Amino acid sequence: MSLLGIDTSTAASAACVLRSDGAIFEIEPEPAELTARPAHARQLLPAVATAMERAELDYGDLEAIAVGVGPGTFTGLRIGIATARGLASANGLLLRPVSSLAALAEGLDAELKLPLIDARRGEVFAALYGAGGERLWGPLAEPAERVAQRVRQAAVSPLAAGDGSVRFRGVLEASGIRVVPGGSRSHVVRSLHVCRLAAGVPGQPPQAVLPDYVRAPDAKPQ
Repeated sequence: MSLLGIDTSTAASAACVLRSDGAIFEIEPEPAELTARPAHARQLLPAVATAMERAELDYGDLEAIAVGVGPGTFTGLRIGIATARGLASANGLLLRPVSSLAALAEGLDAELKLPLIDARRGEVFAALYGAGGERLWGPLAEPAERVAQRVRQAAVSPLAAGDGSVRFRGVLEASGIRVVPGGSRSHVVRSLHVCRLAAGVPGQPPQAVLPDYVRAPDAKPQ
């Protein structure tokens, strides 16, 4: 099964082709892009084209397109999902929606995984996952202090990653939560993990796939 996966839940644009023979062709953002000005409209389609070219595939060779549906930045999710819908509709493909928090957790090796995406307004988008990827709670949008209170009850300290953990490292570590070192690629939502998780998700018609904003967006389309 060959899949194209994309994610735009953070300021970084990620794209990957996971070919049916297991070969991986990933455009993985640098961690520094998480704190840069978002440029999805300029970066996403070229990243997709590069991944497809390296994989030597046409869209007709794909089984489906996988897309991170958030939670994440409002504008980023709109661009990513609109792009995925357009590519899928134009090529007769189904979409496979994947939680961006689950994809972020997929890159962590820990008994408890705490992916955190910066939600602005002093909050983070958060969920807690077990070692096997099972979701224990979330997703939700709360201040980092409240998220830290939630996980204090756990017998094991979770490992946190994502741009939300970078922003609120001090709050988290003061509560005993381990945070992946700064500059680590574990803070990036990788589209490879979107592809891998999508393998177990049924395809949907493109227009049926919606962003998971978790809370009301900061801005609304006119």
